[in-house]
Amino acid sequence: MCVSATQSVLFHTIQSSKNRRSSKRSNFQVLRLTRRRCEEKLGKDIELKNLQLYLENQTIIEENEKLREKANILHQENLALLTEFQKKFPHLEQRK
Repeated sequence: MCVSATQSVLFHTIQSSKNRRSSKRSNFQVLRLTRRRCEEKLGKDIELKNLQLYLENQTIIEENEKLREKANILHQENLALLTEFQKKFPHLEQRK
């Protein structure tokens, strides 16, 4: 009976130490997986934000180009009106 009790205690000790090791290992794996998922989510969030900023930048560039074209047209009209004004009132130009 002493032998089997000793064997039982040894078996229990070995089993509990294996369980502790595996729980530490599984806990580490869970933490590593959780970290990896967080990094993947963060990476996807950054990619999404980058895409949004890229599209916003493209919209701003297009709007800027349209405004540049309008400014150029207004400048041409201004020059044409100034030329007409100078033709109608040539004596005003001589006073300067």
